[in-house]
Amino acid sequence: MKSKRILLAGESWMSYTTHVKGFDSFYTSTYETGEKWLKAALEAGGCEVTFMPNHLAMTEFPFTLEELKAYDCIILSDIGANTLLLPVPTFTRSEVKPNRCNLLKEYVLSGGGLVMVGGYLTFSGVDAKGKWQDTAVQEVLPVQILSTDDRMEHCEGVVPTVQKQHEVIDGIPAEWPHLLGYNKTVAKPDAEVLVTVGEDPLIALGKYGEGRSAVFTSDCAPHWAPPEFVSWEYYDKMWQGLVNWVIMK
Repeated sequence: MKSKRILLAGESWMSYTTHVKGFDSFYTSTYETGEKWLKAALEAGGCEVTFMPNHLAMTEFPFTLEELKAYDCIILSDIGANTLLLPVPTFTRSEVKPNRCNLLKEYVLSGGGLVMVGGYLTFSGVDAKGKWQDTAVQEVLPVQILSTDDRMEHCEGVVPTVQKQHEVIDGIPAEWPHLLGYNKTVAKPDAEVLVTVGEDPLIALGKYGEGRSAVFTSDCAPHWAPPEFVSWEYYDKMWQGLVNWVIMK
């Protein structure tokens, strides 16, 4: 059986810390990624996952529709639209390059599968810096992205609620572990909302042209997805069901 090819873009960050100890100070830097839980879940379901962290996506995310079509599904997770809208040649040398957000819309309309996963730089995100609402990607998502900071922080924990049965979540019980936050969105009239968190969509599905898209508006990793969620026995099944659905034609 042919493996399903997945491109997972985002889920990485760099931190630069100043340590002050009385008169003296020094600096440390770290590079971290948060893809391991999602990547492992999809690989357990027979997918071949290419992980493209944020700093590489600036230059390596596909610039042509043909390159995008090499993948059965594109997953955007905690990656801002500016990373695709401002490739290095454009930002530093004013060179014209293809708009990769427009290409993602074409990819879906021509039969591709797209999943957007929540985070501080997907949907609208922190300080509205995610900026996906201003791109063509918005047109092929089942939810309307807000134009303001859309983070819903729930340090007390918030439990998802299953709204309808569907093949994506078939075999998953109604009781889900708590989450610690999500991106607030508004379901489009034609969206299928399977699971909500608070009064807002958590998992929603849509069909556009010949392709399909889905959203999971919380995170696939900490902090919004705490240990209880990423170690949940149905975590893998949920992600496999979501990706398998968007890949179906």
